[in-house]
Amino acid sequence: MRFNSAESENEMIQSGLCERRALSEHPCFYGSASARWGRVHLPVAPHCNVQCNFCNRLYDCANESRPGVTSRIFEPAEALMYLDRLLKTRSDISVVGIAGPGDPLCDPERTLETIRAVHAAYPDLLLCISTNGLNLAEYVDDLADSGVTHITVTVNAVDPLIGQRIYAWISLNSRIYRGLDAAEILLFRQQEAVAMLKRRGMMVKINSVVLPGINAGHISAIAENAADWGADVMNCIPMIPVRDTPFAGLGTPADAEMVRMRALASRHLPQMYHCRRCRADAVGLLCSKNHENV
Repeated sequence: MRFNSAESENEMIQSGLCERRALSEHPCFYGSASARWGRVHLPVAPHCNVQCNFCNRLYDCANESRPGVTSRIFEPAEALMYLDRLLKTRSDISVVGIAGPGDPLCDPERTLETIRAVHAAYPDLLLCISTNGLNLAEYVDDLADSGVTHITVTVNAVDPLIGQRIYAWISLNSRIYRGLDAAEILLFRQQEAVAMLKRRGMMVKINSVVLPGINAGHISAIAENAADWGADVMNCIPMIPVRDTPFAGLGTPADAEMVRMRALASRHLPQMYHCRRCRADAVGLLCSKNHENV
């Protein structure tokens, strides 16, 4: 079945129920919301349990706009004070998210403390997190009970033979796994977590970083598998080459190639076309060329 963007958004809006702000006001899940509603990312999660071969987290790079970058790390109480100040000057924020700069569930106590405080203070705001999924299954109930309605899970491979080329290592229960073992464990736990999220009625977006020569021919398979898991939408993200990483020399996929991959993936999952590859401290409208950072 092929989806077009308007049909997919209508289906997603009709399928979601929320007693607070309409689910359709999440600008990252719905392109129609991105011109009116903005987001704020609270950078409270500094650590990561998966080392990807394209990732190098730099906390103080003010001029670089990509995931994993922030100007500073907030303590949970600081994050709430920052949000208090921000909402006094902006009326267009519909979503509070935690997207790093590490993985929110590598620092679950900090993430949950922040989410619970935000939900208590601002129950009308949508809450979301973006995670690699490694630790997600054990926190699904905590997240749902804390008011989280939207989860993004980054899935870069559904074939462990490809995954082992992407992930240098994963850390689980104080043990480091590498190679095929790491890729198999991560995939299993991602699939398990997405199914659990859908049983709790949460909206799930799959992010896939497109890596030329690594997983570029595998994106449609990711979409097909994620659809079987129950995911709602997919965001194919062209890799941003980052110096001092194993994939620094891969380059970024051509625009025409991204169009082709998204068209193939859209046969299985509705596609997000308006992603801005936000920093971990991004603020404001996605469509703004000058969105703020903390």
